[in-house]
Amino acid sequence: MKNLRNSVQLIGRLGQDPEVRELTSGKKLTTFSVATSDSYRNSNGDKVEETQWHNIVAWGKVGEIAAEYLNKGSEVCLEGKLTHRSYENGKGEKRYITEINLNEMVMLGGKKN
Repeated sequence: MKNLRNSVQLIGRLGQDPEVRELTSGKKLTTFSVATSDSYRNSNGDKVEETQWHNIVAWGKVGEIAAEYLNKGSEVCLEGKLTHRSYENGKGEKRYITEINLNEMVMLGGKKN
């Protein structure tokens, strides 16, 4: 088995087209969000659907492939590492963010238009 200490696997749909940024070092960074949904019946028997949003960060070749072939609404299976970081916004307020650093993906839908 691969290292399971920090491994995340998701199947979901992209919330927006992937965004590619080139850093000052020359490396390319691709970011996008993925929604996963789960449903259950509450105590009244009503169906309740919950959607969770996940921030995805992809470096290198996997990021280039994501940017080329995925778009908003694409269904994808992802595997990566969960990371937490903090930063200060323009007002000097400390913000915290959780992201998934993408290792592998499988595109489940058709080709990007």
